[in-house]
Amino acid sequence: MTQTHSYKTLISAANLRPNAHHPNWVIVDCRHHLMDPSADLAAYAAGHIDGARLANLDRDLCGPKQAVSGTFKGRHPLPETDALVTTLRRWGISENTQVVAYDATDGMYAARLWWLLRSIGHDSVAVLDGGLAAWQAEGQILTTAEPAPTPGNISVRASLTSSVDAEEILANLTSQYRIVIDARAPDRFRGENETIDPVGGHIPGAKNRFFKDNLQADGRFKSGHQLQEEFDALISAPQAAVMQCGSGVTACHNLLAMEIAGLHGAALYPGSWSEWCADATRPMAKGA
Repeated sequence: MTQTHSYKTLISAANLRPNAHHPNWVIVDCRHHLMDPSADLAAYAAGHIDGARLANLDRDLCGPKQAVSGTFKGRHPLPETDALVTTLRRWGISENTQVVAYDATDGMYAARLWWLLRSIGHDSVAVLDGGLAAWQAEGQILTTAEPAPTPGNISVRASLTSSVDAEEILANLTSQYRIVIDARAPDRFRGENETIDPVGGHIPGAKNRFFKDNLQADGRFKSGHQLQEEFDALISAPQAAVMQCGSGVTACHNLLAMEIAGLHGAALYPGSWSEWCADATRPMAKGA
């Protein structure tokens, strides 16, 4: 089979169906439950898209929570590059592989893998629009069989992403060069959900763009035109925007939405609120 198109943001279930068993395609199941870290394994064992590899957020898509210095890096820090490449190769991903990531929660976890692959220069990666529900709506059955291991040879190339750290965010409170967009739910942004965010609030000056606002009622992404209009109301230039959330995961959903909208160049703050609020000397704000 010959691959005729590279998917770089989204792929529909209808377009995935004829390519699901293409030898140069790898599908990755990114399902996760924040309150039950073992739920992904149970869900995968109960049924997944045929051939899909299982990604665990904490093990595969994150790195150690503590820096070598002992500093807390947030709940879901980025994985070390070497560890990420090892994982991707274990899943059979090579330089010419089309990767498709899916989950069952609005694309929030699949978008994390999308961003990570782009961070090492791999742009042939797309999120299944509408997730597993869209796949099943196409009449596709799930399987409990695990795919045979087929090692890949992906390597690190020039990054297609950018990121900032806490020090840069702190300096920005004075320079105000960048605008920080927070992807958390409004109650968490305001500091009203202590169950998830024991230290509530947000970075001073940040704006709230709940990641679910990127979606239509059926769970699929809004059109690029609509997303562009909505983000244009928040930012003046995408290159000056920083996306954050609770721990750097759902922020990737906003970055994916901006890419769909043709707004390129926004950065990720990987540590996000969980890292920021761990240091009581950093300024914090509450309310709308």
